[in-house]
Amino acid sequence: MKDQSCKPCAEGRYSLGTGIRFDEWDELPHGFASLSANMEMDDSATESAENCTLSKWVPRGDYIASNTDECTATLMYAVNLKQSGTVNFEYYYPDSSIIFEFFVQNDQCQPNADDSRWMKTTEKGWEFHSVELNRGNNVLFWRTTAFSVWSKVSKPVLVRNIAITGVAYTSECFPCKPGTFAAKQGSSFCKLCPANSYSNKGETSCHPCDPDKYSEKGSSSCKVRPACTDKDYFYTHTACDANGETQLMYKWAKPKICGEDLEGAVKLPASGVKTHCPPCNPGFFKTNNSTCEPCPYGWYSNGSDCTHCPAGTEPAVGFEYKWWNTLPTNMETTVLSGINFEYKGLTGWEVAGDHIYTAVGASDNDFMILTLVVPGFRPPQSVMADTENKEVARITFVFETICSVNCELYFMVGVNSRTNTPVETWKGSKGKQSYTYTIEENATMSFTWAFQRTTLHETGRKYTNDVAKIYSINVTNVMGGVASYCRPCALEASDLGSSCTACPAGYYIDRDSGTCHSCPPNTILKAHQPYGVQACVPCGPGTKSNKIHSLCYNDCTFSRTTPSRIFNYNFSALASTAFLAGGPSFTSKGLKYFHHFTLSLCGHQGKKMSVCTDNVTDLRVPEGESGFSKSITAYICQAVIIPPEVTGYKAGVSSQPVSLADRLVGVSTDLTVDGITSPAELFHPETSGIPDVIFFFRSNDVTQSCSSGRSSTIRVRCNPLKTVPGTLSLPSTCSDGTCDGCNFHFLWESVAACPLCSTADYHTFLSSCVAGIQKTTYVWREPKICAGGISLPEQRVTICKTIDFWLKVGISAGTCTAILLTVLTCYFWKKNQKLEYKYSKLVMNTTLKDCDLPAADSCAIMEGEDAEDDLIFTSKKSLFGKIKSFTSKRTPDGFDSVPLKTSSGGPDMDL
Repeated sequence: MKDQSCKPCAEGRYSLGTGIRFDEWDELPHGFASLSANMEMDDSATESAENCTLSKWVPRGDYIASNTDECTATLMYAVNLKQSGTVNFEYYYPDSSIIFEFFVQNDQCQPNADDSRWMKTTEKGWEFHSVELNRGNNVLFWRTTAFSVWSKVSKPVLVRNIAITGVAYTSECFPCKPGTFAAKQGSSFCKLCPANSYSNKGETSCHPCDPDKYSEKGSSSCKVRPACTDKDYFYTHTACDANGETQLMYKWAKPKICGEDLEGAVKLPASGVKTHCPPCNPGFFKTNNSTCEPCPYGWYSNGSDCTHCPAGTEPAVGFEYKWWNTLPTNMETTVLSGINFEYKGLTGWEVAGDHIYTAVGASDNDFMILTLVVPGFRPPQSVMADTENKEVARITFVFETICSVNCELYFMVGVNSRTNTPVETWKGSKGKQSYTYTIEENATMSFTWAFQRTTLHETGRKYTNDVAKIYSINVTNVMGGVASYCRPCALEASDLGSSCTACPAGYYIDRDSGTCHSCPPNTILKAHQPYGVQACVPCGPGTKSNKIHSLCYNDCTFSRTTPSRIFNYNFSALASTAFLAGGPSFTSKGLKYFHHFTLSLCGHQGKKMSVCTDNVTDLRVPEGESGFSKSITAYICQAVIIPPEVTGYKAGVSSQPVSLADRLVGVSTDLTVDGITSPAELFHPETSGIPDVIFFFRSNDVTQSCSSGRSSTIRVRCNPLKTVPGTLSLPSTCSDGTCDGCNFHFLWESVAACPLCSTADYHTFLSSCVAGIQKTTYVWREPKICAGGISLPEQRVTICKTIDFWLKVGISAGTCTAILLTVLTCYFWKKNQKLEYKYSKLVMNTTLKDCDLPAADSCAIMEGEDAEDDLIFTSKKSLFGKIKSFTSKRTPDGFDSVPLKTSSGGPDMDL
C-alpha cells in the first residue's frame, strides 16, 4: 500500500489477487452464516421450527456438508465487489431426494437467476460450478432441502473450494494450509503434498514421513504404520499364456500403509502358482496364444470353438460373462473415496476364475465400483413394432454378499450418459441369488455395481473380509454381441436357399417347419421367446389382445351374465386419465407431503396414459415439457408430491415416481384373478345390489420387499348419485392405497359404472280409458341402477271404447231380453189356463156310472163362449201352490183326480 504496486507472494503463501478462496472447513469461515428453517411457510408452526434449529451446514475438514432432513438449510455469504467478478466452487450432489439450489441476490438483480439456480446431480465425483457476479453488494445462497419420505437417509450435498473474484485488492498473501505447499513466489494456489509426506501451515515444501510412518495425499501429519495382516493383500490372475495357464498373483492393497518388518506382520504369499485357465465366456473362442476372441456373427460357441449356426437358425446375440480370467473390454472398475468422494486410480473389483469380487480398498467406507457399458440393443422386430411393449432386452446377474457389518450393494442404471439411477439396494449379507432388470429403452446403457463395506468415517481396513461377489452377468439382444446358442428362425423360401426372416408381429415360429403362425385370437406373444404355440399366452377375463398380439387390454366394455338377465357395461366415460391424492402424510420433522396417483382405466387400444415425473433437479422446466426430468408411463403410477406452499417454490416438487400397473391382467366381478385379490372389506359395502367390476393390474417392478412385483386393483362401483367422472377413494384402513407396500387398491364410484339400461329396468303402466283415449306410460324402477343403454320409451296413446258405452249397451240388451221373457211367460201361462179349462169341462160333461149327468153339449167351445168362463175358479192360488196341488191330486193308478162341483152344489166328488 505504501508504494501502490503489486508484489508477488513469497514462497509458502498464495493470493487470488482480487479474490478470496475458502478451502479449509474445520470450522465455518468468518463471514459465512448457516441458517435453518422449516419448509412449512406457516409462521404458527413454532414447534416444527424448533425442531430445525440443528439442521445446518456442517464443516467437515476439506468440505462442508448439507443437512439430510426435511428442513431448509441455507449457507450464506455476503461480499462487496469492487468490480465484476465470479464465484466458483466444487460440489458433490449424488442424491436427487434433496433439492439443491445456488443463487445470488444483489443490488442490480442478478440476471438469469432462475435459469441457473437448480443444480444437476453429479455423475462422477466432484463437479465445478461458476456464476458471474455484478459489481456491488452480493449475497450468495447455497440452499438444500431433503424430503426422503421412504425412511431412507439422503446423502448430503458437499461443497468445497469456494473462490470469489472481484473483491477489494488484497493487501496480504494467505499462507498455505497444512498438507499443501508453494515452492515458488507469486503462487495463486498451493499444491497438495504427495503420499507419505506432510507439511505444516505456510510451508514451501513437504517433509517425507519416517520409514515406520505413512500419510495420505495432502496430509498435515504422518501416522504410525500398523503390522501387515491378511487383510492388506488380495489375489488376482494373470492373462492366459500360450500354454493355457494362468498365474495366481498376490498383491499388497494400495496405498500400502502396513509394515512387513514389524512384529507379528504377515508376509505376502508366494505368487506364480500356475493353474489352468478357465474357459472363454460363451460366444468367444480360444486363439493360438490362449486369448479369448469373439465369434463372428452367424457363429456361436460354448467358450471353446466357434460353430456355424445351422440352416434355419440365427444366433441369439448378447453378452454372457460367467468365467473371469480378465476383465472384459467393455467393463471398467474403480474406487470412489467415501471420505472426499474423489475417484482413485485403484482397482475396485478383481477377477477370480468363476466369479469377480470386491478388492481391498484404501478404507472400508470406499465405494468399490464396477461398470458395464452396452452400446445399444437389437431386439426382435416383433418387439419394435409395438411401442407399448417396452422390453427390448434384459440383464440378469447372480451375486452374493458376505458381510459382518452394515454393508450395501447398489445396482444402478444410466441411460445415454445420464446420471446413474439406483435401481435396487441390498443391505447386509445376501445368499447367492439372481436378479433381473428389464431394459425398456434402446439406448446406450451403463450398468453399475457399487459396494460399500460401511458408512463410518475413518475406519481404515477392518472389514476387508466383507466382500461382494458376482458370478455371472447375462445381457440379451446386445448390438454387436456374441452368441452362445442358435435359435430357430422363420425361413424365407427363395431359390438361393433358406435364410432367416422376421415373423410378422404377433406370429410365433414353429420349431419343426420354421414357418410363422399367427397367435390364436385374444392371446399375446412372449416377445423374448416366440417359439411354439405355447408362446401365445391367453388374455385374462374381460380383456382382448390388440392386432399385433403384444398386449391385452379392455375396450371399456364388460358383460356379466346372471340366471335372470345379462348385464352390459360401458366405461367409456371413465377412459380419460384420473388423479387421486392420498391424505397428507408427515415426516418426523413435520414435512407435509402427499402420495399422488395417476390412473388410466381402459380404452386407447391398451396405450398407457398415466405419466408421473421427477422434477427435483429440473424445477424450472415448464409443466408438460419433460426435458431432462425422469418420467414413468404406466396404467397406474404414483409420485410423492410436496405442495408449493410447503416448499416456497413456484411449482410443487414431484419425485420418486413408481409404476404400479404395467399390464392389465383381467376384468371380473370375482375378488381374485391370477393371484391378485381385492379384499371386499377394504371399502364400505356396495348398497345398490350390483356387484363391483374389478380391474386387475400387475407391475413389472420387482423389489426386495415385493418379490413378485407390485399389483393394483380398481373397483368400479355403480353409484347413481355420482355424476361422471365420479369419485376415486383409497381404503379407509390404508390411507396410502396399500396396506403392505406391494398391493394397491382403489375404489371408483360413478354413475358411468352402472350397467347399461335394458327393458328389465322400467315398469309399464296402462291408464283407464277416458273419453275414448287410453295412455301407456313407462317409468324407471326405483332405485334406478343403470345408465346409458336404451332410453325410456315415450308415452303411448291409443283409442279405446269407454265403459259407459258398453254399460248402456248391456242395460239396453238386458231390458229388452227381460221384456221379451215376460211377454212369453204371460202368453204361455194364458194358453195353459185355457187348455186346463177345456179339459175340466170335458170331464164334467161325461156320463157317470152311478147317476146320469147331463150330456155334454159339445166338446169344443161353442160360439159365443167367452174367456169369462175362467171365473169358475174363484180360489186364488199362487203358481207354486198350483203346481203342488197339481202333483198331489194324482191317483195311484196314474189318473188325475180333478175336483168337480155338482150341479146341486153338494159335496165334492172325486173321479
